Amino acid sequence: MARIVAQLKDPRVGFVTITRVALTADLRTARVFVGILGDTTQHDKTLAGLLQAAGFVRRELGRRIHIRHTPEVIFQYDAGLDATDRVARLLEETRGAEQASDANSGSSDEEDEG
Repeated sequence: MARIVAQLKDPRVGFVTITRVALTADLRTARVFVGILGDTTQHDKTLAGLLQAAGFVRRELGRRIHIRHTPEVIFQYDAGLDATDRVARLLEETRGAEQASDANSGSSDEEDEG
């Protein structure tokens, strides 16, 4: 699927990472979760380009896999990436605050000893 998405020529589609694909039990629908690099505007443009290209992606998928029914492809932004990014930023902020605190307490210890 990633190779098919990489073939898209739509200028709206920026840097896209497929994070996971969820298939329904009857294999009729494939929900493709994507991560998009950029701001909210870029997310919206890229998702619009992917939604418009869903027919092409489905057709190419049908050529490459041989099953009775090619699944309908639905692209969805993976909001879990935002949560992961937020947690990473919070951890980095905490780490920075701890390092600053350690540096301050280390300099006061040196003053007490001198």
